[in-house]
Amino acid sequence: MTNDPASYDAWYETARGHWIGEAEFRLLSRLLRPQPDESVLDVGCGSGYFARRFAQLVNGGNVTGLDADHAMLAFARTRDSQSHYIEGDAQALPFPDRTFDCVVSIAALCFVENEQRALAEILRVSRSRFAVAWLDRTSLLYRHKGQDGGTGGYRGARWHTAREIRHLFTGMPIWNLKLTSAIFLPNGNFMARAMETLLPDRLLLGSLLVASGRISPDNHAS
Repeated sequence: MTNDPASYDAWYETARGHWIGEAEFRLLSRLLRPQPDESVLDVGCGSGYFARRFAQLVNGGNVTGLDADHAMLAFARTRDSQSHYIEGDAQALPFPDRTFDCVVSIAALCFVENEQRALAEILRVSRSRFAVAWLDRTSLLYRHKGQDGGTGGYRGARWHTAREIRHLFTGMPIWNLKLTSAIFLPNGNFMARAMETLLPDRLLLGSLLVASGRISPDNHAS
């Protein structure tokens, strides 16, 4: 992957990128199950790929993408005139409490300075459900792209184990936290596609680890 917005987004149109994007989106949408009248926030939306996909499930005006990269947001707006794209910091989201029905973030918090603060902000602005994805340090992708500071679009990212992700949620106002995984073999070949359909998403060995759950009704950790 590259940090150039157009090239970054075009990666999802390649054979491997399309497969990865579809596999990740299927998992995220199944976990969140956004309804047509619900609102969705994508924190760290980048070029808007996932925001656009979620806009297909809900009314386009109910989707908001937030990112700190002005160029990425400018590109996202050229691809999606219905959703809202806002420049902002994941560690200080510019929204009131419980603004969105669903909040999603895909491999974005691993690039912010204080992941736990950003996670707390995601939970603060969600009134119902969340799905936050991290890069998995136990995955094959980490061996190929994540070691020694990372390469390409993974340079500077923090990779986590499932245990570390659960620890980030300590004391957070959530319930029914579960971890799932996707993209077990990242090369995208025939075997990779077959494995993706055969292996259960609760096998936490994929490139992407997704923590999902609901906001605790009494706003206290359970």
